[in-house]
Amino acid sequence: MLKKIDYKKDLNPAQCEAVHSTQGAYLVIAGAGSGKTRTLVYRVAYLVEQGIKPDEILLLTFTRKAAQEMLRRASLLLDERCQKVSGGTFHSFANSILRKYGGYLGISSGFTIIDRADAEDAVNLIRTQLGLHKTDKRFPRKRALIETISMSVNKSQPIEDVLYQEYPQFMEWADQIKKISQEYSKYKQAKSLLDYDDLLVYLRDLLVKHDNVRMALARKYKYIMVDEYQDTNKLQAQIVCLLACEHKNIMVVGDDSQSIYSFRGANFKNIMDFPKLFKDARVITLEENYRSTQPILDMTNQVIHYAAEKFEKNLYTNKRGGKPPVFIDAQDENSQSAYIADKVLELREEGLELGQVAVLFRSGWHSNDLEVELANRNIPFVKYGGQKFVEAAHIKDVMSFLRIAHNHFDQISWYRALLLLKGVGVKTAERVVKEVLSGNGGLNLDGKLVEKILGLRELLRLLKQADPQKQTPAEMIHAFLAYYQPLLKENYDDFNKRLNDLDSLERIAFRYKSLESFLSDMALEPPERSIIESGVKDRDDSVLTLSTIHSAKGLEWHTVFVIYVAEGHLPSYLSLEDKEAIEEERRLFYVALTRAKENLFLLKPHIDRSPRSYFDGAGQVFTRVSRFLEEGDILGKFIENESAGDDQFEDVFPEDLPAERLKFDRDFLDTIKEYYRDA
Repeated sequence: MLKKIDYKKDLNPAQCEAVHSTQGAYLVIAGAGSGKTRTLVYRVAYLVEQGIKPDEILLLTFTRKAAQEMLRRASLLLDERCQKVSGGTFHSFANSILRKYGGYLGISSGFTIIDRADAEDAVNLIRTQLGLHKTDKRFPRKRALIETISMSVNKSQPIEDVLYQEYPQFMEWADQIKKISQEYSKYKQAKSLLDYDDLLVYLRDLLVKHDNVRMALARKYKYIMVDEYQDTNKLQAQIVCLLACEHKNIMVVGDDSQSIYSFRGANFKNIMDFPKLFKDARVITLEENYRSTQPILDMTNQVIHYAAEKFEKNLYTNKRGGKPPVFIDAQDENSQSAYIADKVLELREEGLELGQVAVLFRSGWHSNDLEVELANRNIPFVKYGGQKFVEAAHIKDVMSFLRIAHNHFDQISWYRALLLLKGVGVKTAERVVKEVLSGNGGLNLDGKLVEKILGLRELLRLLKQADPQKQTPAEMIHAFLAYYQPLLKENYDDFNKRLNDLDSLERIAFRYKSLESFLSDMALEPPERSIIESGVKDRDDSVLTLSTIHSAKGLEWHTVFVIYVAEGHLPSYLSLEDKEAIEEERRLFYVALTRAKENLFLLKPHIDRSPRSYFDGAGQVFTRVSRFLEEGDILGKFIENESAGDDQFEDVFPEDLPAERLKFDRDFLDTIKEYYRDA
């Protein structure tokens, strides 16, 4: 007997409306903590329950994990049919469509996906070949080049516009950078390589240029849902609209107040303009919050109230009680850190686990002093916002071997493998690559070079014998590691710390039978954190979370500390001259505030002694509270003020201030004393 879901019992009225709205276009504005995921899960179940074939439903998300979790929950709610719903990321969806229909654009179905670091290596190779590495004036390095090219694609902007906004110092090189971009495109086409941006560009082109393909996909995917629509870039939004332009059965879900990824190309206008594109679209707003107390929501509602452009919403909760947020104007950065450490220990004594506490910040360096303080107090913590697992050099080394096995003409991977060898430089690597890719078999090299490449010759023999169709990725990695481990010791001083990562890579590979699917998944949906970073030994312990606000989006904690709530820090000094950037900083602040369930602490150091102070040249300055707390007197109306100690500003003019400043202050103090002596 099939399950019968009681939607009215399980959902609030706004959620219920979103779930039962199936025909036509819908924009669901889901406020922070308002049950967005629950709504999507129930809507998947409802569509399937209504007799719609699961494979006719397309659920697009930003991580594969999110899609899998939604479909798993929908299956538990209804039945296993929900697992057959087509769910995944934009890039994985593009990958699957291009594997099938790429021939219309002249793309081989056996293309290799390259990640950002490989793309950087490719443009660096082109930069060198064009002689732009020897210019008199500084020419942008490979990271700035690929970021410029990628941003141009994702924002659908000319390279000149991107340079003007992001790298104005390189405007004079615009023509040369456009040349590199053109050569990079030719290079990828010749080698049958696609980068992340290509997946979206080619899918968009396929939908625009080939009506038969677009119609076929429209007939297949009759109901489209998109999660986190505020984070889409122009390409992704265009793809979504093209997929839905025939039947217009589309629901996009997101929160305009949490659009914080413009640096990745996300376009705030996509969610704001959706009702303009789909003129019959209905807007459904989810306002009941299931996370935070009302005093916290009162403050967050006020912060976003002053946004220049937004969908109106007012978050509320049926939870009773709650304490107002607390503001602490600490004496300096170390006092800020000490306050947090003291409060964390106090909360732990009261029974709150460290895992329920987080410290959030705008920039990674903001937590430097705090990390030292926590270490001195023996308070365990983990910091998020660092290097991703597959971006670690040693993981990329091993992945280059696998990519060579998959695509013999992957020149980028050949270069990486060769340059690991001691004494092999760029010129030698170029020579070897030419020999390898010529198809002659064997290497016509001199004796000394052959000695250096004996291990590589053995690997070439292994690659030639290996059949990717028969060997599993795990078996191939195991064989490659025997060759790689001596190179690991030679190239990395901390090789012992990297061994756990290599073991992890092998364990991940055991899940796959196909090398192509393993390489695609590692490129499209890599594990996000290195085992080194998370600390294998302590991974099961309850630890305090330190995180950039960007990395904290979508998460929640019982108690949240937000540090450096000061002008130039939050908002960042980089945004102070740009109204749109300031608005994104406001949304970033809003995201930080709405992570808290019960306790919210906002801190700023009264004196900023940071060497990265936005006041250039000043060793230390007096900070000003963030403008986001001054608007409408939010600081006075919605927040309690608390001291960081009785002697909070006792040392406001310490001995390390300039002598002239100290002399003036002391002379003036003596004058005041003398003037009022008789009184």
